[in-house]
Amino acid sequence: MSCHEHDCSPRDLPEAGDRGSVTLFLTITVVGLLVLVGLVVDGGAKVHAVQRADDVAAQAARAGGQAIAVPAAITGATPTVDARAAVRAAETYLQVHGVTGTVVVTDAGRGLDVTVTSTTPTVFLGLIGITTMTVHGNASVVLIRGVTGATP
Repeated sequence: MSCHEHDCSPRDLPEAGDRGSVTLFLTITVVGLLVLVGLVVDGGAKVHAVQRADDVAAQAARAGGQAIAVPAAITGATPTVDARAAVRAAETYLQVHGVTGTVVVTDAGRGLDVTVTSTTPTVFLGLIGITTMTVHGNASVVLIRGVTGATP
């Protein structure tokens, strides 16, 4: 039975105790769904930011690993990086890509470790005061000799 503006009787109207119950349920459900969507969106953004940080660290390590100490390489000695040039190349790569990080020469000059720290903005977490997420990436390179990849 439908109730129009002029022909409603009091018994056709909902009781006072039932008014607003659907609205409360709907409000709670919508808030819960927004929280879930927020976690998915911002969680996906964090995963992407971590992947990007790892990629930038790997590329910076590759750039630094190409700075080989030429005199030792020419004589056939164990290949090592030119420490200053390698660190400078990796740090320049990080700077160009807008991230901060550390570059450390390792393994008696045969390797390079790059650690990256980056921030990414949030979408839904900003509603509760979390406006950015900080992520870290890491990569290492080790110099090898020869086409086959044999280590010295």
